[in-house]
Amino acid sequence: MLYNFLLPLTEYFTFFNILRYISIRTLGAMLFALVLTILVGPFFIRMLHKLKFGQQIHEDVVVHQKKAGTPTMGGILIIFGTVLSTLLFADLTNSYIWLTFLVFIGFGLIGFIDDMSKISHHKNQGIKAKTKFLGQLAIACISLICMLKFSGYSTVLSIPFFKQFLPDLGLFYIVFAAIVLVSSSNAVNLTDGLDGLAILPVVICTGVYAIFLYVAGHANFAAYLQVAFVPGVSEVVIFCGALMGAGLGFLWFNAQPAEVFMGDVGSLSLGGVIGFLAILAKQELILILAGGLFVIETLSVTLQVAYFRYSGGKRLFKMAPLHHHFELKGWTESKIIIRFWIISVLFALMSLSVLKIR
Repeated sequence: MLYNFLLPLTEYFTFFNILRYISIRTLGAMLFALVLTILVGPFFIRMLHKLKFGQQIHEDVVVHQKKAGTPTMGGILIIFGTVLSTLLFADLTNSYIWLTFLVFIGFGLIGFIDDMSKISHHKNQGIKAKTKFLGQLAIACISLICMLKFSGYSTVLSIPFFKQFLPDLGLFYIVFAAIVLVSSSNAVNLTDGLDGLAILPVVICTGVYAIFLYVAGHANFAAYLQVAFVPGVSEVVIFCGALMGAGLGFLWFNAQPAEVFMGDVGSLSLGGVIGFLAILAKQELILILAGGLFVIETLSVTLQVAYFRYSGGKRLFKMAPLHHHFELKGWTESKIIIRFWIISVLFALMSLSVLKIR
């Protein structure tokens, strides 16, 4: 909004030329979202208290029963800060911005309905898993079809470490990309189980894809680093900056002991949009590494279910997802969170190395 309004005025005020730089606008979006989220946060949390939007804790998680009643649906604050900041600093004529909004808000809406169901029924069970999955799949397919139709987006799949092997998936790319979106959304949802555990890895992963998107949208950098060039996609870096700022602002209140939880409205929207950023940057498979912590958490649940089924009721872990396993082993919550954050940083650094190792 500011970009589209102020840029034509550069003819009279040369200072506004700085808006041409994506780096400047990304920094502005990040700082604005951070400050906005911190300032609005206390009012928002008080409102959640008045509405009695308290978190319902699953009966199996005995150690966290004392957290029951903590305000949830804090993801609305993240969405608000991110969207408003992006609207101010991004070029609103860029179709990739609006497609990113579609995924972000669409997945958030599904999470909102799920959270409201839990609150209204006073149980930690929202809408049916099948209903949630179909909703996620619908949003994913709509956004991907629009992306391919209106943006002239390539269906070629980039394979890490192989610069010549670029298979074209054709229409099957929609199926593949939809799986990426839905899997990413649910992976972050599974990780969001301790105070601050999920939000910082989300911020870190978003930072990784901000770099990938900037490179992919810059013809010279893309050619030098031998990655797919996607004209115009670097504008989404503004969204990444806004999301990182809003995420850090939310962490201000979500840090242990949490004053508010993000809820499914936050975890599903954040996970879904990270998957979409990976698709926009043409670095879909790198998400396995960049979001390695989310993969590990999801894998722990999958292995637990499979082992329980085929071993006659035995458990591979004390409890899944993995962070609960370490809780039951006696690790303090803060130690688990900080160690998992360190793991996220390591995964992020390894994923960025792919830019040169090809």
